[in-house]
Amino acid sequence: MEEEINATNGEMGNIKISDEVVSIIAGIAATEVDGVAGMSGGVVNGITEMLGRKNLSKGVKVEVGEKESVIDLYIIVEYGARIPEIAWKVQENVKKAVETMTGLRVVEVNIHVQGVNFAKEEKEEESQSQKAK
Repeated sequence: MEEEINATNGEMGNIKISDEVVSIIAGIAATEVDGVAGMSGGVVNGITEMLGRKNLSKGVKVEVGEKESVIDLYIIVEYGARIPEIAWKVQENVKKAVETMTGLRVVEVNIHVQGVNFAKEEKEEESQSQKAK
């Protein structure tokens, strides 16, 4: 599915940016924020990753109109992080990246927190218990 964006009123032609491109930009921008452990992509994306292909648009749903877009992000946060703060930073970073790179106006960036990553906490506890022995 591709969306057309007119460049200079169509004098030079049309620019087409696919939904997948917007999804990739949003996914990368979201994972750049400290406190985001990763994106939640569901069963299909998990199978794709097991087959050796990393899906950069994992956990991102995009609706692109003529000049506007709505983005839904499904994220996993690090344990101990302040969720509202992280969500706000993700919204800002994604909006800025998509608008800068595509010229689309981002109307909404909806954050869906799907889980909490405890990996760092567990590793620290294991190393402390091994030192105690």
